[in-house]
Amino acid sequence: MAEIKTERLVMRGWRESDLAPWAAMNADPEVRQYVGPLLTFEQAAAWALNFQDDLDRYGFGFWALEVRASGEFIGFTGLGTVGGEMPVTGIEIGWRLARPAWGHGYATEAALAAMDYGFGVMGLPEIVAVAMARNLRSQAVMRRIGMTRDPAEDFDDPNVEEPPLRRHVVYRILAV
Repeated sequence: MAEIKTERLVMRGWRESDLAPWAAMNADPEVRQYVGPLLTFEQAAAWALNFQDDLDRYGFGFWALEVRASGEFIGFTGLGTVGGEMPVTGIEIGWRLARPAWGHGYATEAALAAMDYGFGVMGLPEIVAVAMARNLRSQAVMRRIGMTRDPAEDFDDPNVEEPPLRRHVVYRILAV
């Protein structure tokens, strides 16, 4: 499993010490606003174990994200296979950061590094991103990293219980 370093960040494997801050951010209603219900500590820990399993098994996945200068865990960024229930296929880029890490450009910086890994190391022809239509912050990151949206690909996710949150947008970028 690769460790990826940027100017300010490290994308790395998951550690036991990540579990408490990871669980705390997944218990934060603002962090979870566009990704589903709040998680218990046990649920969050299970997700972290699954993320690490994917990194070990496939050599890519959702890396734990830390600030280089302090070693502080701030969330995740990475690449994963789009779920079979989605109307799009391929490898998806994604991120989730703790609220104190918002607004510092970390999501953009880490997403660019993950994209470079996907195209440069994995040889992917394309990377997709899916977000709730109301998640304007994530869509802004998608645009900043060069992704484009075709509104014809937007879809309603039947697994989302609240009708106003069902609408999802799809962004794509092709390898250069």
